[in-house]
Amino acid sequence: MKIYNTLSKKKEEFVPIEEGKVRMYVCGPTVYNYIHIGNARPMIVFDTVRRYLEFIGYDVNYVSNFTDVDDKIIKKAIEEGSTAEEVSKRYIAECKKDMADMNVMPATTHPLATEEIGGMIQMISTLIEKGYAYVVSDGTVYYRTRKFADYGKLSHKNLDDLEAGHRSIKVVGDEKEDDFDFVLWKPKKDGEPYWESPWCDGRPGWHIECSVMAKHYLGDEIDIHAGGEDLIFPHHENEIAQSEAANGVEFSKYWMHNGFLNIDNKKMSKSLGNFFTVREIGEKYDLQVLRFFMLQAHYRSPLNFSAELMEAAKNGLERIRTAASNLQFLADHAEAEAFLDGEEAKLAEAKNYVDKFKAAMEDDFNTADAISSIFELVKYANQNADGSSSKAYVQALLDELKTLCDVLGIIVETKEEMLDSDIEAMIEERQQARKNRDFARADAIRDKLLAKGIVLE
Repeated sequence: MKIYNTLSKKKEEFVPIEEGKVRMYVCGPTVYNYIHIGNARPMIVFDTVRRYLEFIGYDVNYVSNFTDVDDKIIKKAIEEGSTAEEVSKRYIAECKKDMADMNVMPATTHPLATEEIGGMIQMISTLIEKGYAYVVSDGTVYYRTRKFADYGKLSHKNLDDLEAGHRSIKVVGDEKEDDFDFVLWKPKKDGEPYWESPWCDGRPGWHIECSVMAKHYLGDEIDIHAGGEDLIFPHHENEIAQSEAANGVEFSKYWMHNGFLNIDNKKMSKSLGNFFTVREIGEKYDLQVLRFFMLQAHYRSPLNFSAELMEAAKNGLERIRTAASNLQFLADHAEAEAFLDGEEAKLAEAKNYVDKFKAAMEDDFNTADAISSIFELVKYANQNADGSSSKAYVQALLDELKTLCDVLGIIVETKEEMLDSDIEAMIEERQQARKNRDFARADAIRDKLLAKGIVLE
């Protein structure tokens, strides 16, 4: 199996550190609001990578964090008159709901930055002892970037080139030795959450959090570190500098990064009014459609999101689900139980599409080609299974189709139909709940209807 490694800028044969096991770390979201569809892409992509690794027999320890202390979370808490902890807990729960609706498997561990402060203080202390970090008068701890000889090896930037394009803006009272040094620990501000440390009461810098969580749950050396390409520099570059200076070994063997997501060929931003949360998309589409749409492009390619492309993805997914439903009907109503003459040969031919699927996934997880092979299997099943086929044959075809879709996290079973009278009764109950100001019940009914594919507007 080959993986494109951002570190070497080429595809490399995947060889895990420990045979049969994969240690994988994926940077998770900062939880201050509902996740947006840009957050969804790495969740879906790397969940699919994990699913395939498990499909071919690896035991995957998959760690994806929640950044639950951050300037944006604090700002949101101040706006609401609540606490950073209340904000982060609420949006972690909402994020997990969206992930479940996108059929993203829970990580082996979802560490929280605030629960790993002790490890961060320990790693920062090690970096100070080794001369890679220093403390200034207000208790801020900085990483001494130029001391790490390999700085820039992931982003393929070097400090001299960066310096040439960098106009130094010296902040009054800033005691940094160098403009490129970055914060490991910073003093508290009024009203902000803080922790005691040997340097000052304060909180960690963003980069140190992931280094420590990866070390805690996966060890000093990991197989795969992944995230969006916007994290390559400076976040992942700084993680390497911290981890390798502190631990004395290579941090991650393979670095995987997904491409950007654009909306109607423009960068997603609130100012352009083209910013969509996963929850908003879920009000218009089954989130399986969003997952299917994301996987129709190679994960390293930029991906353009539009209403037309989502409709095309919806139709494509429907085609697969219709084929699965037809095969299920044929299996339920087949007259012959065992294989009939020639059917085992037909099934062997169908397995060619399974082989094509595996070949696509083995080539840097090419889900676009993998989906093409599923469509070929669908076409083959539609042409080579009918009412005269045996139960064993059509069931085997259906099992192959379900297995491949499951590797991609695509659910082929269609949701059970509800009677119109049941729907009307639930809508009426929801309206009454809203009148009674029982919003929790009203939301629960809305979510139940949504799960059945019914959207209330």
